[in-house]
Amino acid sequence: MEVTKLEHACQVVRSGAARLVLDPGEFSRPVEVTGVVAVVATHQHPDHVTAEQVARILARNPDAVVLGPPGVATVLADAGITVDVVTDGDHREVGPFTLDFHGTRHNVIHASVPVVDNTGVLVDGRLFHPGDAYTVPGVPVEVLAAPVGAPWLKVAEMMDWIAAVAPRRAYPIHEATLSAVGFAMHTGRQREALGDGELVVLQPGDVLQV
Repeated sequence: MEVTKLEHACQVVRSGAARLVLDPGEFSRPVEVTGVVAVVATHQHPDHVTAEQVARILARNPDAVVLGPPGVATVLADAGITVDVVTDGDHREVGPFTLDFHGTRHNVIHASVPVVDNTGVLVDGRLFHPGDAYTVPGVPVEVLAAPVGAPWLKVAEMMDWIAAVAPRRAYPIHEATLSAVGFAMHTGRQREALGDGELVVLQPGDVLQV
């Protein structure tokens, strides 16, 4: 299995000829790949999913399924896109991929901002993408897609969460809110929090073997 990191939260996971697209939002390039068996959107915010991105994927992969929590189903319904609604504890098998879902709520941005549904996904029991939440899945995680910058993110909490998940490797995502200086500072803290684990800094388009 390999993961290609695109901009911000979007990632494409490949197993053989099959692909899984995670969080195709508006901060990422147009996702124009084939072989997609599923799209997972962790939550409804447009930096993680848009109807335009999902429709583009489905036009090239009409048999692909779309999965996400209730809020994702709501925002995609107007575009006529059907979502297999998932939440904490759910399990799906799509193509060669095993998907286990963890968490229910987005991290708090501010008391004035509504807290939406957010459900992270563990792919093949190895790669965990949390969306916008400090969810600790309670099972071993080999590779962690670790948010590095966000309106809801506090560095101390980010470090505690990474230490609690304790992956063998991690790579930063959700970087679009940071300058180059801020990104370097935050990834340094991620590296500290990993202890004996390894931080792999990927640029958009880079591939990581999982």
